Amino acid sequence: MSGVFDRPGPRWFTIAAERPFLADLARGALAALEPEGALADAVLLMPTRRAARSLAHALLEAAPGRALILPQIRVIGDLDEGEPPFEAGDVALDFPPAISPWRRRFELTGLVAERQRLLGRGHDAVSALSLADALAAFLDGCHIEEVDPADRIATLVEGDLAQHWKQSADFLDLALRAWPARLRELGLMDVAERRVALLRGLAQQWTATPPRQPIIAAGSTGSAPSSADLLRTIAEAPRGCVVLPGLDVDLAEAAWEEVGEPHPQFTLSRLLDRAGVARGDVVAWPPVAPTRAGRWRRRLISEALRPPARTADWLEQIEAIKAEGARSGVDAIAEGLRGLSVVTARTEEEAATVAALLLRETLETPGKTAALISPDAGLARRVSARLRRWNITADSSAGRPLTTAPVAVLATLLAGLGVDAADPVGLLAVLKHPLTRLGRAAEELDAARRVIEEKSLRGPRLSDLRAVVAKLVSEAPPGLDDAVDLVERLGAALDLARAPFETGAATVGAASVALTTALEALCEDERGDSGAAWSGLAGEALAGVLQAMIGESAAMPEVTPSGFWELLEALLAGETIRAGGASHPRLQILGVLEARLVRADRLILAGLEEGSWPRAPAIDPFLSRPMRTALGLPPPERRIGLSAHDFAQAACAPEVVLLNADRRGGAPALASRWLWRLRTLIEGAKTKLPVREDVLAWARALDAPLVDPPVSLKTATRPAPTPPFPARPRKLAVTDIEQWVRDPYGLYAKKILRLRRMDRPDEPVEALARGSAVHKAFELFAKAHPGELPLDGNDRFVEFLVGALISAGMPRSRMARERTLAARMALWAMEFERRRRPGAELLVETTGVHHFETQGGLFTLTARADRIEARDGRADILDFKTGLPPSARMVRVGFAPQLTLTGAILAAGGFAELGPRPAGDLTYVRVSGGRTPGLEITPDPGAAIDLVEAAIAGLRRRVEAYDDPATPYTSWVAPQFIGRQGGDYDHLARLWEWYVVGETEIA
Repeated sequence: MSGVFDRPGPRWFTIAAERPFLADLARGALAALEPEGALADAVLLMPTRRAARSLAHALLEAAPGRALILPQIRVIGDLDEGEPPFEAGDVALDFPPAISPWRRRFELTGLVAERQRLLGRGHDAVSALSLADALAAFLDGCHIEEVDPADRIATLVEGDLAQHWKQSADFLDLALRAWPARLRELGLMDVAERRVALLRGLAQQWTATPPRQPIIAAGSTGSAPSSADLLRTIAEAPRGCVVLPGLDVDLAEAAWEEVGEPHPQFTLSRLLDRAGVARGDVVAWPPVAPTRAGRWRRRLISEALRPPARTADWLEQIEAIKAEGARSGVDAIAEGLRGLSVVTARTEEEAATVAALLLRETLETPGKTAALISPDAGLARRVSARLRRWNITADSSAGRPLTTAPVAVLATLLAGLGVDAADPVGLLAVLKHPLTRLGRAAEELDAARRVIEEKSLRGPRLSDLRAVVAKLVSEAPPGLDDAVDLVERLGAALDLARAPFETGAATVGAASVALTTALEALCEDERGDSGAAWSGLAGEALAGVLQAMIGESAAMPEVTPSGFWELLEALLAGETIRAGGASHPRLQILGVLEARLVRADRLILAGLEEGSWPRAPAIDPFLSRPMRTALGLPPPERRIGLSAHDFAQAACAPEVVLLNADRRGGAPALASRWLWRLRTLIEGAKTKLPVREDVLAWARALDAPLVDPPVSLKTATRPAPTPPFPARPRKLAVTDIEQWVRDPYGLYAKKILRLRRMDRPDEPVEALARGSAVHKAFELFAKAHPGELPLDGNDRFVEFLVGALISAGMPRSRMARERTLAARMALWAMEFERRRRPGAELLVETTGVHHFETQGGLFTLTARADRIEARDGRADILDFKTGLPPSARMVRVGFAPQLTLTGAILAAGGFAELGPRPAGDLTYVRVSGGRTPGLEITPDPGAAIDLVEAAIAGLRRRVEAYDDPATPYTSWVAPQFIGRQGGDYDHLARLWEWYVVGETEIA
């Protein structure tokens, strides 16, 4: 290799796909440059920063034990930084500085909003941001391809192009005139345009004055015209050469002529055509004989990915490969498949487990390295999480979304409370956030937060923070002063965040300043230090976003509180935290771009599903395919070709596992086209792709339940506790008896364990409020007008009902509908009262008590009757309901004993106002205000006395049975009511575990 620069130019080399690119490049560079002492003066241009870093390590490994002065290793796109010939004074000073990414994004958003306004279409900041990102991609494409679309936009919609694209063309026409003018006004230049200009300037400079120092451009495919021309200039330089990654020299010439955009060799083919170089003129670098298995693997991958138009002779090509291998004394297909295997998982989660196990298995071999390559950042994060079970941290390029970081979550919650400051879920989330301090020591916060949660923020939502304080004061719990102070401090922080919006919409900068100030107020500790909000990688990333929103968003349209919240979420969603800290030196998790030219002993190519790898072509909101063709822009399939080249390079490594999943996101997934083609080719050779069934079995067994688990791990059985007799209740209400009949375990949890269901924050109150209000309205009306009905009875009833609804917490947004229902209820209620009142003595919301002796002692039964109508020596018992009442059969068999046991109390004289009196009708009054405003339902009319006697006798038997300490309080002895009523304690009883999984039937 010492004479690599002695051969006449242009000098084009390639490193075969099966070879370790960087290691071979390093060895060849040392052999060519070190003997003549030119290594330190050389410049090596690489396509990515990771490849540049890896090449430096490869050079040191290629010269063990020797001191080296490394050459300049640069990324081909970073031409305006560093030392000659790339320092700013050499080329870059001829051009304006580049606009910062944030400034460009915000300026384009403002431009989009303004252009849309001129076209008569309004856009808020978030939708304008989305269109601005698409516009940025369009502008970058034009710059990279060196296309000037300004003169062609006006004619795009002529001919066979659809007229509905005219709006897009009009918008682009406005934008393409406004954006360059704005950049000139700012004295800045687009990043992509400047990079192209720098590449062009450097190529022109080197053409006019060829550099005398060695220059090696390696690993680039020259996908952009400017970079392709620079590569051609380097190859023609006196001491320059280009090293291509994985040029397929074995692909048949007829197939090479058919190579199109989606093919892995398309960019290399186009590069060579642009440089005027024949494929046969590209020689190997360095001249190392390929490994036997690697050679045949490369042939198989090449044939599998050949242009579709040239696959008709696959069987002939298979036979040709076999014959060629036979001449060399090997089974070419078997050799090509050596080290290659496939795993098809059921789901993404199982695929992540398989990948983690494969990485973990690698570490069992001392010194062996492994890399997971996938375009799916979500899969990469799943694998990282699974590796932690073995305390392994892999070097991952995926990082994690900024939106998952605690400080970003707090900022988003704070912005959300700017929209709805009374949201109890948001208030609780902010109060309980680990970074929230509000000027208090951490140990002082918990008690106050607990008081606020239990006494104010659970249950129906309150109108604002003043109502939260008022409710706290009315409850007067222990620790009231601390709780009120904490709410007031929170309110002050929220006022800071909402301040810019007091008079309407605000600028993004002002809203961001307010949010930053409020966030610091939330995080300020007892010493006045709010530094915790900005510490660590997440704090720095959030600070960078907010700094950009404050300092570079002047062009953005104004935002409302909800618009600012959505904008913040959109901006944070696009940011990633690159995890720092120590990682395992032998494991890497890489995206496809980061993995270019990187090689490990074992490669796991994951995410091989259509739509993931390759990704589906992006939808362009501005240009149709014919419009892109008319402008000279590449079709979306070009990215598929670049992705195919990455796949082909990695798939030729000595040990490769191809991993895909049958389902993604819960939906069926189709295996990647490359995997399908490879499988089809191999099956045409009468064989199968090797499958790692063992690792798939490991993954499925890793978290599977034991075949014969210990008792503590077996499925729960139906609970049936047997508390001692003194703990068993001796006083119950008739509603408790109904729960006892249906779900004894629920009664046990409520009365013996004394557990109470906590209300949810923002508890829906409509049904509960309506039920309470109907009872209250009938009570208030009867007490206010015990005799004759007033002339304005309808209005009075509506007044009572609406007032009760508001007092019960019915949202005011629902009151228009509720007033309509109330008017319908009132009409029916007046007719109901006129029909039932004559000759009746009314008792409303009255309480009765009945004591009776059993073997265990005195038992007390209580009831609160909605209404009793006494007449003719008997008394009708009425119960008002807004839902469905129980059926007559449920009353007869005892599953609904509320009215029958109330009748028993009445018969025993438990209602002091009436004395002993037999029950008349037991009536459910359903009041809804709907199509049927009200309805009276009397189960088994005339049979009340018999029903009452049966009910009290059944209760005596039940009490005596449960006086026995051996009688269990079994969960849901009446399973037909599961899910319909009572289920406050189902989770405690582990209902769905034993009811669905365990027992097959319930008696």
